[in-house]
Amino acid sequence: MSGELLSSFGDVLSLTPLALIVLGTVLGIVVGAIPGLNGAMLVALSLPLTFGWPPLNAICFLVGEYVGSISGGLISATLLNIPGSPSNLMTTQDAMPMARSGKAGRALQLGILSSFVGGMVSWLALVTLSPPLAAFALSFGPHEYFALVLVALVLISSLNEGSQCRALLSGALGILAALPGLDPVTAQPRLDFGFQAMLGGFDLLAVLVGVFAVSQLLQDAAPARVFERIAVQSSRLQVGLGEFVRHWVNLLRSAVIGTVIGILPGVGGSVGSIVAYSTARSLSKARAKFGKGSEEGVIASETANNATVGGAIIPMITMGIPGSIIDVILIAALTLHNLRPGPLLFNTNPEIVYGFMSSLLVANLVMLAVMLVSIRWLARLMEVPKAYLVPALLVCCVVGTYAVNNRLFDVWVMFAFGLVGLLFKGLRFPLGPFVIGFILAPIAEFNLRAALIAEEGRWASFLERPISLVFVAVAALVLAAPLLRHLGAIRKGSAI
Repeated sequence: MSGELLSSFGDVLSLTPLALIVLGTVLGIVVGAIPGLNGAMLVALSLPLTFGWPPLNAICFLVGEYVGSISGGLISATLLNIPGSPSNLMTTQDAMPMARSGKAGRALQLGILSSFVGGMVSWLALVTLSPPLAAFALSFGPHEYFALVLVALVLISSLNEGSQCRALLSGALGILAALPGLDPVTAQPRLDFGFQAMLGGFDLLAVLVGVFAVSQLLQDAAPARVFERIAVQSSRLQVGLGEFVRHWVNLLRSAVIGTVIGILPGVGGSVGSIVAYSTARSLSKARAKFGKGSEEGVIASETANNATVGGAIIPMITMGIPGSIIDVILIAALTLHNLRPGPLLFNTNPEIVYGFMSSLLVANLVMLAVMLVSIRWLARLMEVPKAYLVPALLVCCVVGTYAVNNRLFDVWVMFAFGLVGLLFKGLRFPLGPFVIGFILAPIAEFNLRAALIAEEGRWASFLERPISLVFVAVAALVLAAPLLRHLGAIRKGSAI
């Protein structure tokens, strides 16, 4: 593995891939720093641009955007009290109070350095865990793959913030949206409603751009609230290495928490950030400072949310299961280049697998350098008027979606799913379960039907295989957990 990884560093550090990493990281930081824009929107919008590029170049560009957008959200979280992405939500609790007390530069530098540490720990996990997990996944048959997808869908609903019922319904609607087209086994049309354009189903790129980019742009077109803005007085380095070392326990613990939660399919950085922040607060000797400008809180949140990036890539490249919403779009990017993520990718296209690893490390280094050098200039992004951004980005959405298949139908699909995304936000339905349900539904259906055909329709066969039995049991336990907690609370109340 070490030889292939070193070889991939040579490829990534050549002129074009390196330039694309730098460009992608800078774009990610800029978009993450602008309130209302987010990484999922940027990566979805950039996806059509990579069509026709060499696969490694596309990976370098999109991974750079991924890393940059998560880190860039720190800026608006600190200076405007607006999380640049959901994963920066907990950062606002302490970064904004630090900024109000005249420590905006220090809060930003703590967050940047913590982001880098989280990224490095998750990169080590990606390099060490991916090969054995891929080797293990090679033993999976259709039973195991269906059971794994079932676990992923259940985890998405149970660990998503908010109502589990809404998350489950959102995932079910995503599965429903994936059904139109040709039956994967019989090749018979279904749910095409007489439209020939529907025989291919809804294009993945059109759905992703609509749900993430168009819905966000429509939301941003509404009159914006006026937020308190805090300026960065100095970009001089205010965090010494010695005092940063004092927080090594919090750093390492939060990085491990973020990486582990990132590996869980479809969970994402927001959950990792919340868990790491809550753990740091409960174990801190200065618990009263949390929410009032605690450096420990900023460190825990920013370390964890960046650690989820590398963690989320692990299930994507080893099993083809997206670890986060942006990983769904990365799967679409691989699909556009006729590559299928999963354990076979290690054998068929190892340069792609190790390209992910090396580009992630380089993107983190670029992020650290760019953000430390340009803090004061990046803070000026808070002043960019939305009136200039929204129309230009909407045109890019239309052109990019049309260019992939040269079909106007895909543009209408994009706008339709943009309205769906806007409706979901209004009803407080999470978008994550919807898009992950949409992308996992064909995998689940194909493997379910293949397993049942092989076993002559015996559903009990899923319980006769050890690995699929474990996955089914985990899914059942996760679904039953809220009911068990509710029953426990009722018993406790009646006992009192």
